[in-house]
Amino acid sequence: MPNPTPSPRAAFAAIAISVASLALLQNLVIPVIPLIAEDFGVTPDAASWTNTAWLIAAAVATPLLGRIGDLRGRRNTFLIVIGVVALGDIVASFAADLPVLILARVLQGVGGALFPLAFGLLRDVMPRERLTGAIGATSAIIGIGGAAGSVLAGPLAALLGWHGIFAVPFVAAIAGMVLTVTLVPRTGARAHGGVNVLSAVLLSGWLIALLVPLSSGARWGWTSPLTLGLFGAAVLLMAGWVVSELRSESPLVDLRLMASRAIWPVNAAALLVGVAAFGFWGYLPQFLETPASSGWGLGLTVQSAGFALLPLLVGMSGVGFAAGAIARVVPLRVMMALGALAMAGGVVFAVAEHASLLTIAIAGGVFGVGIGLAYASAASIIVESVPADRTGIATGVNANLRTIGSAIGSAFTTAVVFGSVAPGDSPALDSYTVAWLTIAGAAVVAGVIVLAVRPRRRTDAADAVETADEAPALAEAA
Repeated sequence: MPNPTPSPRAAFAAIAISVASLALLQNLVIPVIPLIAEDFGVTPDAASWTNTAWLIAAAVATPLLGRIGDLRGRRNTFLIVIGVVALGDIVASFAADLPVLILARVLQGVGGALFPLAFGLLRDVMPRERLTGAIGATSAIIGIGGAAGSVLAGPLAALLGWHGIFAVPFVAAIAGMVLTVTLVPRTGARAHGGVNVLSAVLLSGWLIALLVPLSSGARWGWTSPLTLGLFGAAVLLMAGWVVSELRSESPLVDLRLMASRAIWPVNAAALLVGVAAFGFWGYLPQFLETPASSGWGLGLTVQSAGFALLPLLVGMSGVGFAAGAIARVVPLRVMMALGALAMAGGVVFAVAEHASLLTIAIAGGVFGVGIGLAYASAASIIVESVPADRTGIATGVNANLRTIGSAIGSAFTTAVVFGSVAPGDSPALDSYTVAWLTIAGAAVVAGVIVLAVRPRRRTDAADAVETADEAPALAEAA
């Protein structure tokens, strides 16, 4: 098939629809886990592996396929990943038992690589002056899709059954694949070298060893031998991975580049933003569903609590789609810091004024504005701070750190809020207060890091690249 004629607007539409197909799947299954457990006759703990499988597959696939996209071409890799996601949607729609559904979720989780690949494709096809806006809009779609999955899961399951909820992302995936083939050109710089197999194995190993106990530690016990053993294995495997990468002539992740002042503060902030994002957003529906008999809960239904997230969605999407215009007057690093501080402000407001749905909706809207600013600016900073042939792996690392942060935020909030709650009882309001004020503090630290550590005019990243006998001109992200 001939290479499509480049059209930035059309290419963006194709990429955006493809990303939306994956974004919907992030949280689509979480609200229907009780239905899955009942249908398959398994415990809710066993059924929760449908979410854990997604998380682990996404974490492993994101950096590996981001690197493969840099090496072999982002467009072709992007198309293959969409195909894997669509296959996962089909398998999930017809899953007759839990192991098959977990396999489907692994296939869907591979789609996590779409996010860094999408940012790389945008860098390839968009004019420079429109790149930040396109990245902001794509980041908004990622966030909107994740929240929309939480909102739509209940109504779709009631209408189609839980198997039927995968029809919507499947249709979007097929549409995205067709549009990508038709509208996205084969362009972009390719990296040299290959995939360091040892580093890939070690990276996958420590990510799995870290994320499994973060996801299941609350059920196993944080001091159980299995939990502590996996955390210990994660530390050892990570140490081995770092040594392997530093010694490799063709590293999977250029750690020297990642350690530059242009990049590491953004990655550190992304980790903390992930902690705050899921620690608040992921538990806000449960907060709203707490029965009024608790003495403080609003007692909303699952559907009402889902729709209560709409102000958060509006704030996130509005800012995300306006990111390009905002970036013309506000430096990207300042934008990210403001986003993190807005997230903290929304959480604090929710803690202080939680007695009515209106105040919670306002808090959610402020929080959504913060997420929109932080997500869009972080991706733009990374894209502008690395050579074109390393965009996929660099944005993949950033996305992965946010994923790890989300797992940490979830584990922390679960431990604090539900750790000592007896079955059938409601959590204490003070537990939410402690958890949410702590994650608000994490968001504040994220903003401080981004503002306090500034890249030199001639960035460390450029120095690292030239050390490897390359000399690309790196744009200053600030």
